[in-house]
Amino acid sequence: MRSDFTRLLIQMSLPARLIALRKEKGLTQQALAETASLHVNQIRRYEAGEAQPSLDALKKLAQVFAVTTDFLLFEDAERGPDEGLKLQFEAVSRMPAADKKIVKALLEGMILKHETKRMVGSLSS
Repeated sequence: MRSDFTRLLIQMSLPARLIALRKEKGLTQQALAETASLHVNQIRRYEAGEAQPSLDALKKLAQVFAVTTDFLLFEDAERGPDEGLKLQFEAVSRMPAADKKIVKALLEGMILKHETKRMVGSLSS
């Protein structure tokens, strides 16, 4: 179950999320910069939305905040399956390897079918 703070964070933009996480940890921009081995001006620019962190900077920030880079970058519905599919994927994860292989092949076939339809549709437009 997600905490209220986590639910609030996943609805925020990257700059707002960084500010909230930093304040939750009780860090100043300077302290965050030192902890993440980044320059304080970088932190200021990230939080102001004036710059995007590099992959290296994202990794460092994720480590400081003990979150994934996906958590920093993506809003709740931007990545990953919806709740219904999560439950189905959990059920599949408990299946024997042979059954998982079949489910994976079915999913790949459906994804290929969908992408092909989408591509053909965009050609006729």
